Amino acid sequence: MDSGRSLNVSRLRSAIVAGRYEWRKHALERLAERGISQEWVLEVLDTGELIEDYPEDTPHPGALFLGWVQGRPLHVVAAMDDENDWAYIITTYKPDDEHFEPDSRTRRSR
Repeated sequence: MDSGRSLNVSRLRSAIVAGRYEWRKHALERLAERGISQEWVLEVLDTGELIEDYPEDTPHPGALFLGWVQGRPLHVVAAMDDENDWAYIITTYKPDDEHFEPDSRTRRSR
């Protein structure tokens, strides 16, 4: 278990490029529901900005990434199993104004 460690972005990106990743069922369902392509998600993980770190996520540390695809913001949550060098794509969504500021990176206060 990796609890308490931040996600290592370079290891995550290396795992994605090498094909060492898994789409979680939840992510695949959200892709279909939201009209988001797998290619867009992989692009965000390759070039996007880490905007929130979830070191306490279990069983592996996760993070929220922001990327821009076709001029629109896209969020992707991924996790990294450093021990097995394997990435997991957890979910993806288009940020909305109810939850995020117009910059799509700053979470609104509740």
